[in-house]
Amino acid sequence: MESWKPYLAMVVVQSIYAGMALFSKLAISGGMNHFVFVVYRQALASVVLAPFAYFLERKEAHAMTVTIFCKVFLVASIGISLSMNLYYVAMKYTSATLAATTPNAIPACTFLLTILLRMERLNMRYLHGQAKVAGTVICIGGAIILSSYKGPPLITLNHYHSFHAASLPTTPKKEWAKGVFLMLTSNAGWSLWLVLQVPLIKSYPSKLTLTTLQCFLSALQSAVVAFAVDRRASSWKLNWDLNLISVVYCGVVVTGVTHWLQLWCIEKKGPVFTAMFHPVTLLITAIFSVILWNEWIYLGSVIGGLLIVGGLYGVLWGKNKEDKVPHKDRGVLRKSERKEAESKKRRHSEVAEQEGKQHR
Repeated sequence: MESWKPYLAMVVVQSIYAGMALFSKLAISGGMNHFVFVVYRQALASVVLAPFAYFLERKEAHAMTVTIFCKVFLVASIGISLSMNLYYVAMKYTSATLAATTPNAIPACTFLLTILLRMERLNMRYLHGQAKVAGTVICIGGAIILSSYKGPPLITLNHYHSFHAASLPTTPKKEWAKGVFLMLTSNAGWSLWLVLQVPLIKSYPSKLTLTTLQCFLSALQSAVVAFAVDRRASSWKLNWDLNLISVVYCGVVVTGVTHWLQLWCIEKKGPVFTAMFHPVTLLITAIFSVILWNEWIYLGSVIGGLLIVGGLYGVLWGKNKEDKVPHKDRGVLRKSERKEAESKKRRHSEVAEQEGKQHR
């Protein structure tokens, strides 16, 4: 059961993300300022997580140096503040289904970043290396189709109404393309966040405190942006309605729970594994978007989504096959493994030299 915990954790994370896409679209379509939404979401997550971080990690909390704080500030600004604000801006121009489709490009983007930073192995002589590269290319192709081709609508349930009295308005093609581009840029920022968590956790292993600090810093950063864009007091007002429910869900459940679970999975399995479960979000969101909000599912979204998911599992298959290959045959080694191999080599040479001296 211990070996299955990371898999179960990521299924829970992606199920929560499906709810995030649905509730976020509901709040923004209802007129809530998306910049303010991010501020409330991150601030609420900080308030909820802070007591847990204090009581559970205060005895073993690591020292926070200026260097580590600057790293956390930079990672929070790129991977959370920028990524999240772009995500909600893009949601104005797209649907909840597409908001759950484009994150399937995150594994390919994460894989490319880990290759560039030499955190992941790649050997084109083996089938698993070719599968990882082919899967990445297919994912990118699916993302291009999503951004450049909308196509005719395929599925909706016009006769069924739940939360909305009418179907959501049709988005023009130019705005749709703009929304997809912003969504993909947001996903690239999130991929960078996943990758940067690896060295960040090594520098500061207290994961709950690290998550809380990132949420707090992103709330401050997003507040500066929100005040610069919209200073009306009415934009910051929350009523007892679905907007408040959306903020609470995204702040407490999504940010508070999923960030910590993802940090735990990154530490156990690495950033590429963590990024591999996004298709679960797509399936759940697509079903509920059609049923609850009468959203249309377009041909371009279906083709692009299928390519992204197919490419995703190509990368996943290659990674699983690679794990069964001996380390010496995997081609490019991780930096830590190279250091360990060099250290062993030096120790062997020193032992051999000492034995040679004794023999002489």
